[in-house]
Amino acid sequence: MLRGDLLDNAINKMGTMAVLPLVKPVGWLRNGAFDGVFIVGVMALALLSGWISVANPTLFPFIFVLDVWLLGYHHVIATYTRLTFDLESFRKHKFLLTWLPVLVILVTGLAALLFGRWILATTYLYWQWFHYTRQSYGVARIYARKNRIIDDRGRLLEQLTLYSVPLLGILYRSWQAPTQFLGMNLKVVPVPLWLVIAVGLGSAVVVGWWIIDQVRAYLKGEMKIAYTLFVTSHLVVFVSGYLLIDNINFGWLSLNVWHNAQYLMLVWMFNNRRFKEGVDSRHRFLSTISQTENVVIYFAVCVCLSTLIFFSTSKMLSLFGALPLAIVFYQGLNFHHYIVDGIIWKLRQKPIRNAMGVAE
Repeated sequence: MLRGDLLDNAINKMGTMAVLPLVKPVGWLRNGAFDGVFIVGVMALALLSGWISVANPTLFPFIFVLDVWLLGYHHVIATYTRLTFDLESFRKHKFLLTWLPVLVILVTGLAALLFGRWILATTYLYWQWFHYTRQSYGVARIYARKNRIIDDRGRLLEQLTLYSVPLLGILYRSWQAPTQFLGMNLKVVPVPLWLVIAVGLGSAVVVGWWIIDQVRAYLKGEMKIAYTLFVTSHLVVFVSGYLLIDNINFGWLSLNVWHNAQYLMLVWMFNNRRFKEGVDSRHRFLSTISQTENVVIYFAVCVCLSTLIFFSTSKMLSLFGALPLAIVFYQGLNFHHYIVDGIIWKLRQKPIRNAMGVAE
């Protein structure tokens, strides 16, 4: 009788296990397929872009053009799918779309006149470093909140880990003191070697601490896989782009591909979740192309628009034979984009939390 009871209990337990998921939830942004591409696929693409350029520098211009055309232009245009593809968004962000770009381009042009074109390259070098770091930190925060990593200790360790490596990277690049960046004259902030070494040692301690923390969590069965993978990709790309790749242009290319591709996927996911109930009659065009089954159409529309806008602008500027004007215009657009992103993607905003699946 006792054996029969034990057998029944075993069968019941097996039945219960059969209905449990084979894989525990790991805090994906969307799902395993999406996040696999978002974290691992994009990281691989970024590393390949940079290291292929290192191995064969003659391929850099080709990869650069593909990055700027298919990712860079598209990346900037993707921002405007949140601002201009429906009347409600346009009204809400009217100043960001009208007066702000004019002001930013005027200030950019004035700075070039007063200091020379090097100021544009220098500003871009440091601002894009900050922009890339902040975007990555924001994504890590989303992963952390989806995985309920909200305690003060974990938050402090996360901040130190995510910021220390990029800080070391830009200090190291400044210590190298390159004089050219993407074909433009460059002046960097003077950085002594002792500071690079000190920050490097501190960063090594912090990252080592974080790795030990993740190993402990793994041994306890508490490691948050998606979060750990993303932070790891952040560290790998920044170390590669700033520390391992000696050439400033090749290192920038790797980071730029990583940043752009992630951003495109994030914007698509935002729009897709915003219209998860289906086509919205108030936002018919954007809601239609943002449906999951129309993902190819969505990206095709964005690529076509970015190609049309930027190539037509380039053609118009070339008619005036004004290379300095083109540099001011494109850098102004970059700087405007950085400002806008810092405003519209705040996680404290409820619509952003809802779209990213971290509503409180």
